[in-house]
Amino acid sequence: MAQLGIMIEGQDGLNWIRWQRILQAAEDFGFQCVFRSDHFTNASGEDKDSLELWVSLTYAASHTSRIEFGSLVAPVTFRHPAMTVRMAAAVDDLSDGRLVLGLGAGWQEREHKKFGLLFYDFPTRYAMFEEALEITKRLLESDHQTSYKGQYFSLEQAVLLPRPKRRTPILIGGNGPKHTLPLVARYADEWNAVYLPLEIYKERFALLDELLKAAKREPTSVKRSLMTGTLFAQNDAELQHKLDEMSQKRGETVTVQSLQARGLIVGTPSMFVDQLNMYAQAGVERFMLQWLDQDDIAGLERLAKDVMPYV
Repeated sequence: MAQLGIMIEGQDGLNWIRWQRILQAAEDFGFQCVFRSDHFTNASGEDKDSLELWVSLTYAASHTSRIEFGSLVAPVTFRHPAMTVRMAAAVDDLSDGRLVLGLGAGWQEREHKKFGLLFYDFPTRYAMFEEALEITKRLLESDHQTSYKGQYFSLEQAVLLPRPKRRTPILIGGNGPKHTLPLVARYADEWNAVYLPLEIYKERFALLDELLKAAKREPTSVKRSLMTGTLFAQNDAELQHKLDEMSQKRGETVTVQSLQARGLIVGTPSMFVDQLNMYAQAGVERFMLQWLDQDDIAGLERLAKDVMPYV
């Protein structure tokens, strides 16, 4: 059976009360994991509450006992990769091995400007990302001092101490066949596809298999997960009401089919089960369902009760 978890946008109003409720709900309702984004603010609109990633994950490590959790994903433009991997290894140990370290190149210019962080063009961010992955891999895997000299990041006789109890798994999220998937094949323990319609997911899945074989890795060595948006309703009437609200807000007609074409999971519990199982049959091992209403704990409970047992 596929694993079912939730994904929270950490910049979209997340505060301590909400984070505590979400973590407790995930533990109580049987979700496999909780992942959260690492952003300081949204790309547009008003600024909202936003808990710092590693502080919130440290809380998760010490205030939950069962669920996996992690970053989806931590941009390498925010922190030196040596600091990120030090924090990740420590939080992973604190949780007895329940952290997944999701890393990314960063994409949102607005938050960089607001908080005084340099925002580079894509080729530069991609190069930084590749260097950060190399540093992360070396520090996690080497029991001895290691050095690295890159264009953007470097190490000089560095070692993680105390040594982590295990090698924290690295997750890379994204769909790009030319840039992202080759990095997944080289560095990742988990590939997280993002908002991919089913047929495109199948194509990327097969491409990753080929890239892994070329890298002398077994295709099964990389876990396959999917993060995508949701529109969950208890019945047909509630679903139509939510579609009408969305249509009015966007100024265009929104249908189940138009949302599914963008890769979202949409509908009543039975519709959710059908869509999730189609993705599971295509190879998805873990779902991270984006849950935008952070106060809708009752909805999470219905999702766990009416969908989770059948996926």
